[in-house]
Amino acid sequence: MSIEIRNVNKKFGQFTALDNINITVPTGKLTTLLGPSGCGKTTLLRIIAGLEYADSGRYCLMRWM
Repeated sequence: MSIEIRNVNKKFGQFTALDNINITVPTGKLTTLLGPSGCGKTTLLRIIAGLEYADSGRYCLMRWM
């Protein structure tokens, strides 16, 4: 399954958690998210999992069989 994230933005009040994020994770590739505390790693994972909604942008999971 590949994951495509394009121009994703997320704010919590005045705090910008994600600002114009673009990531492509190809099928079969190991990918990590690295960064300091508070940079948006968990927010991005929650959006991918469907636990949060992005304020704008698009994200899609593509399953290949």
